Amino acid sequence: MSSMDLVSVAEAMVAEGKGILAIDESSGTIARRFKTVNIESTEENRRAYREMLLTTSGLGKHVSGTILYDETIRQTTREGVSFVQVMENAGILPGIKVDAGAHPLAGHPGEKITEGLDGLRQRLEEYRTLGARFAKWRAVITIGENLPTSSCVDANAHALARYAALCQEAGIVPMVEPEVLMDGTHSLDESFEVTEATLRALFNQLYDQNVLLEGTILKASMVISGSEAANRAGVQEVAEATLQCLLNAVPAALAGVVFLSGGQGDEEATAHLNAMNQLGDFPWPLTFSYGRALQSPSLVVWGENPAANVAAAQKKLAHRARMNGLAAMGKYDASLETV
Repeated sequence: MSSMDLVSVAEAMVAEGKGILAIDESSGTIARRFKTVNIESTEENRRAYREMLLTTSGLGKHVSGTILYDETIRQTTREGVSFVQVMENAGILPGIKVDAGAHPLAGHPGEKITEGLDGLRQRLEEYRTLGARFAKWRAVITIGENLPTSSCVDANAHALARYAALCQEAGIVPMVEPEVLMDGTHSLDESFEVTEATLRALFNQLYDQNVLLEGTILKASMVISGSEAANRAGVQEVAEATLQCLLNAVPAALAGVVFLSGGQGDEEATAHLNAMNQLGDFPWPLTFSYGRALQSPSLVVWGENPAANVAAAQKKLAHRARMNGLAAMGKYDASLETV
């Protein structure tokens, strides 16, 4: 894929009023999600659940791409149609999670490094033949006492940049995700400081690895108070702080920014995205790449009766996708949730 093709795919990922559906949960993560609705995490149940999501009528109106897990990109519908084909028929770009998870960073208690660079070139080649047009790699940064260390931030930024360069070599758009975790009691100001430092380190490394920013998507965490903070910042404060942080640290050449929900409530994540898009002009599209914040209502309904509740669960997903599509244009209103 040429640089022009990378740019066109990246631009399509952040097309107006559209965002990314993340269904790339690892086997362990989806097992925990299924447990909340008393569903056993078998391969067939995972396949059926993801078929329900991907075959939602009109999903492509508000979803530009979907991040898949290794198992999922190889699966088919009950009728034998590949999930990749289902997505392409709906005008949705197939994506793939390629990292091997976050593991303890040696010499740095309480911090993690994302692994998976070994053999990545070959895996990307295979994923490209399977239909993947973009990929995702997630790093996690923890805020705590004397954390994060610059060593942890720099190590993860370097890994993200090497992954991104390998993606573009393979003709795949990289989505880089340096998630600053919500866990903790930290303030909005502390979140701002750590997020800005993390983004600066990331883009320094992306420059060093000759990554084409116009063909790259940033999956960013919002600047938000810790989940256990005493006085958590409101929607407008979060929106203003997040946008200012991005303006301070993210080059204008970047194709776009998609936000992770990171433990926020469904409507909370939508409200934050909407408030940002109402703040005026900025260099890049700001949209969503939500997992739980899109899926949760569907999972609850589907889990009550997987055989009978497919249409009802799909209706929940279609609604959340539409709400977030409106938020990506600054046109969301909470009153629409009751319609």
